[in-house]
Amino acid sequence: MIDARHYNFAFLDEGSKREIRRSILKAVAIPGYQVPFGSRELPIGRGWGTGGIQITLSIIGREDVLKVIDQGSDESVNAVNIKKLVEECTDVAITSDSEEASIIQSRHRIPEIPMRNDQILVLQVPTPEPLRIVETKESVTKQMHAEAEYSPMWLSLFEDLTQYGEISVSSEYPVMVEGRYVMNPSPIPRYDNKKLSDSETLYLFGAGREKKIYAIPPHTDVVSMCFDDIPFQAEDFEGKHCRLCQATGVYLDELIDEKTGEKVYECSDTGFCRGRREQKTWKHQC
Repeated sequence: MIDARHYNFAFLDEGSKREIRRSILKAVAIPGYQVPFGSRELPIGRGWGTGGIQITLSIIGREDVLKVIDQGSDESVNAVNIKKLVEECTDVAITSDSEEASIIQSRHRIPEIPMRNDQILVLQVPTPEPLRIVETKESVTKQMHAEAEYSPMWLSLFEDLTQYGEISVSSEYPVMVEGRYVMNPSPIPRYDNKKLSDSETLYLFGAGREKKIYAIPPHTDVVSMCFDDIPFQAEDFEGKHCRLCQATGVYLDELIDEKTGEKVYECSDTGFCRGRREQKTWKHQC
C-alpha cells in the first residue's frame, strides 16, 4: 500500500506532470501526431498501461471523478489495480458509472454511453506506431509520416483483402485523422472506431513503453482506412442481444453457456449493463 504522506499528489513530481501536460498540449494541437515524452518509472510493469496512467496522473485534480475499465470491465485485475494506485495517491472519488466520471481510463474499449465535452477518455496503447506492421525501423516510419507516404499500409490492407476476402483486422484498425496522419486507435475493436470521429470528448492516447502520446480533440474528422468500392465494416451484432440486460445495438462479448453449451452474449461494457439492470435513465445512442 502506498503511504500518501511520502509521495507528491498523484505520485509523479510536479516537473514530470508539467512535461507530460506539455506533450499532451502538442498532441492536441496536431491531431494524430505521435509526440515523444520522457516516460517515468511507476510501481507497475511497463506494458500494463503505464502510458495511460502517466497521462491520468498528470491531468487529474482533487475534484475529479475517475473510472477505469479494462476490456469493458470495471472489475478486471488491471482495472482494479490502476484504480487502487490512483485512489491511494490522490484520494479522488472512484466510480463505475461513466456518466459520473470526469476522467475515464480505458484499455480495449470506449464506453457505450456517448461521452460529454466535460469528460476526458485516456486510452492505454501498447504499440502506438500503426506503420510497424509494414516497417520496423523508427527512423523510416517517422519519414513516412512526414511525407504522408502511406502506400505500404494501403498495400497491407489490400493483401489482407485478397487473402481473406475481407479486411481481417479486428482491433487496432488504422484510421486517418483530419486527412493527414494515419493513427493506431489503440486495441479497441473496429466497432468503436466510429466513436472517435466528431466526438464531443477529448481522447488521449499514452504508450509508456514506447514513450509516445497522441490525441484526438473534440470534433475531429477520423476515418477508418478502407477502399472506395469496399466500405469499412465493423462487427455485426444484428439479431443478438445481451442475456443480462437485453440491450441491442451495443458491442457484445460471445460466451458459451456452461449449462447448455450454447453461444450467449453479454454487454462488453459492464458499467452500461449494470446500469440498465438497475433501471437507470440512461439514453443510449447507437
